[in-house]
Amino acid sequence: MASNIPPPNSRNHRACIICSIILPQTHFINSGCPNCESFLNLAGSPENVQVCTSQVYSGGISLADPSASWVARWQRLDGYVPGVYAVKVEGQLPDDVLQTMEDSGVRYMPRDGSAINEDL
Repeated sequence: MASNIPPPNSRNHRACIICSIILPQTHFINSGCPNCESFLNLAGSPENVQVCTSQVYSGGISLADPSASWVARWQRLDGYVPGVYAVKVEGQLPDDVLQTMEDSGVRYMPRDGSAINEDL
């Protein structure tokens, strides 16, 4: 296993509930989510990081080129930055975050396995 792949459910790693990227909690606090920062505003907000990321996730997909990967397409990750993504992420977003996403034109697809992949 490559050293840059976080171990599943590491105490120091969290997964974004929206895009499922797995990063150290400090990265989310310092830099935000590389895919969702424009509407989540995680950088500098430990409270938002706690609400919009989860320590409860399963599986891991390492993507070097999400735009060319059938796995990325299947998991709805195409268009995101390269990185390590969880297969499933447990957690529920608060209504105000869901409203912000809707206002930004972002369609939320739960990453907990409850949504059927309708795009394929």
